[in-house]
Amino acid sequence: MKQRTLLITLNGPDRPGVTSRLFTVLSAFPVVVADAEQVVIRGRLTLGVLVAYAGGPPTGTGGTIGALWSAVERLADDLGMEVELSTGTDAKEKRRRGRLHVTVLGEPLLPAAMAGIAGRIAAAGANIDRIERLAHEPVTCIELAISGADPDSLRTALAAEAALQEVDVAVQRSGLHRRAKRLIVMDVDSTLIQGEVVEMLAAHAGCMDEVEKITTAAMRGELDFAASLRERVALLEGLPEEVFDRVRADVVLTPGARTLVRTLKRLDYRFAIVSGGFTQITDTLVADLGIDYSAANTLEVVDGRLTGRVVGEIVDRPGKARALERFAAQAGIPISQTVAIGDGANDLDMITAAGLGIAFNAKPVLRQAADTAVNVPYLDAILYLLGIPRDEILAADAEDTQTP
Repeated sequence: MKQRTLLITLNGPDRPGVTSRLFTVLSAFPVVVADAEQVVIRGRLTLGVLVAYAGGPPTGTGGTIGALWSAVERLADDLGMEVELSTGTDAKEKRRRGRLHVTVLGEPLLPAAMAGIAGRIAAAGANIDRIERLAHEPVTCIELAISGADPDSLRTALAAEAALQEVDVAVQRSGLHRRAKRLIVMDVDSTLIQGEVVEMLAAHAGCMDEVEKITTAAMRGELDFAASLRERVALLEGLPEEVFDRVRADVVLTPGARTLVRTLKRLDYRFAIVSGGFTQITDTLVADLGIDYSAANTLEVVDGRLTGRVVGEIVDRPGKARALERFAAQAGIPISQTVAIGDGANDLDMITAAGLGIAFNAKPVLRQAADTAVNVPYLDAILYLLGIPRDEILAADAEDTQTP
C-alpha cells in the first residue's frame, strides 16, 4: 500500500512537556517518525513532526489516521496552541543538493541586511531550510542552512550584498567538510594582537613615521615584504636589548583572542601563529596562550644592542605558506582541515592554501582572495564561522570556573 505522511506543526507558548505530550499521543497510533524539528524564540515554540503511515487520506473522524488527527487537535486545544496538519505521499523526501551554511555577522544586524541576503539566496534558486542564531553580543550572528545553490556563484552574490549592507557573510559547504577543520594558523601583528611590533620598536628608535609608511605599503602588497622588512629593521640599529621588555608590556591582544584560543583548545584543535614579526615577542605569546606551533623572524642582538639585521631566513609571504604546511604535517592534519587567518598581503599564500582562509579586518587585496572576511573587531567571531554558538562558549567558560 502506498505510504503517506502527515506533517504536524504546533505553534504557541513554550512550556515543559509539550514535545513529550505530542509524542505520547502519536505513540497510540500505527505511525513512524520520519522527521522532527523544534525551535524556541522568546518563549514561543514551533514544533514540527512528520509521521509516515500506510493507507488513504485521513479525512473525516473515522479510521485510525482520522482519530490521530482529532487527537492532535484536542492536544493543541488543551495546550492553548495552534496546530496545522497537512498530508503528503513521500516520507523519504531527499534533501536538495548543494547544501551550504551561510553565516551572517552584523553590528548591528538590521532587517534590511537579512532581506537583501535572503533575496540573493532566492534569486540563486536556493532554499533556506533552517535559521539559527549563534550569537547576540557583542555582535549578532545568524546562520542559515540552505540547499540548491552553487557555492561559488552564491558566494559572489552574497559578497556584493554584504558590502552593500555593511555586514560580513561567509558561505561554506555543509557536512563533514565543515566539521573537519582541526588546525588554526594565525598571523600575529594586527590579527592576534593590535598594532605592528616593528612600529612599536620604531617608536623607541624615533623613526615611527618612516617605518609605518613602509609597513602600510607592504601590507597592501605594494612592496616586496622581505626587502621592506630589512629596510625597516635597519632603522632599529643601536636599540638596547631591553626595548623588548618595554614592547612586550605594551602588546595588547585583539578582543576575543583569548576566547578564540581557549575555546578551540578545548575542542582539541591545534593552534599556530606565523609572523613576519619577531620571536622576541611571539615566544611570549606562545607561552602565555598555550600555542602549539610558531614561526617568526629573529632580530640579531650583539653586545646587548640590535644590529639592524634579521637572523636566518625571513618569514615572508611564501614562508608563511610553508609554515602552514609544516605545522599541518607535524600535527598529522591534511591541509584541507586547516584554517588560516590574516590581515595583509603577506598572508595571501597561506590564506589561499588553507582549507578555509579568513581575512580579518584585512586589506582589500586579501579580502578578495580569502574564502570569507570578518570585519568586526572581535577575533572570537571566527568561532561562529566554525558553527560554535556563543551560548556554548559561555557555558564552557562557566563550567571551568566552577571546577575545583
